Amino acid sequence: MNLAIVVLAAGKGTRMQSDKAKVLHELCNKPLIAWVLEAAQQSSPQRIVVIVGHQAEEVKAAVGERFRNVEFVLQSEMLGTGHAVQQAESLLADFDGDILVTCGDVPLLAGETMQKLVEQRRRENAAASMLIGVVDEPGSYGRVLCDDDGTVQQIIEAKEASPEVLAVNRVNAGTYCFRSDALWSQLSRVDSNNASGEFYLTDVVGLLAQNGERVGGIFISEREMTGVNTRAQLEQLEAELRSDGTCS
Repeated sequence: MNLAIVVLAAGKGTRMQSDKAKVLHELCNKPLIAWVLEAAQQSSPQRIVVIVGHQAEEVKAAVGERFRNVEFVLQSEMLGTGHAVQQAESLLADFDGDILVTCGDVPLLAGETMQKLVEQRRRENAAASMLIGVVDEPGSYGRVLCDDDGTVQQIIEAKEASPEVLAVNRVNAGTYCFRSDALWSQLSRVDSNNASGEFYLTDVVGLLAQNGERVGGIFISEREMTGVNTRAQLEQLEAELRSDGTCS
């Protein structure tokens, strides 16, 4: 079955205190997005689409230096993750297969994990599968609500969550594999009537569950799912990778 991978890379990353696009900040002399794309390529996808926005031309140039056959689409307004993925529909509307969506700032997400996620969706014949973390301090992560057999029912963003939901320690790791028809049919129903005024990709999961579609999940470590949001985090991660020999 065909596989397309969509990488979200449009954000400015203001917490990095830099004008540079967040995904262009380097970890061990390699842009963050290069780590993600190298992992993505391990699944031999038919299509890779990168959503660009802030410093779009610079991101395109940096990616183009290292990777061939990557397509780009512009998110001209930062209206949320759902809106970002909608920009790829013009390229992938006729794509028949799986669409894996991930972020360009998660450098330790393994290609093997992406492949396992795709395999789970296919094995369970689910509408979607997602990566889930279990963390002691969930903070601003979206909370993942499951039924008794572990099927995902809903993702609630922290800004929208009640105190009871905020106590849940299962969190959204930000990577999903959708059956293509399931993604586009439900993404068109997502609205921005929420605390951020954004179109959340996470709402697609709840809409699928409401329609009786199965959404599965795979648990991964907090380390593998963690994105880089600040210079301090980037420096700490590089120090760890140099210490364990991942980079020199």
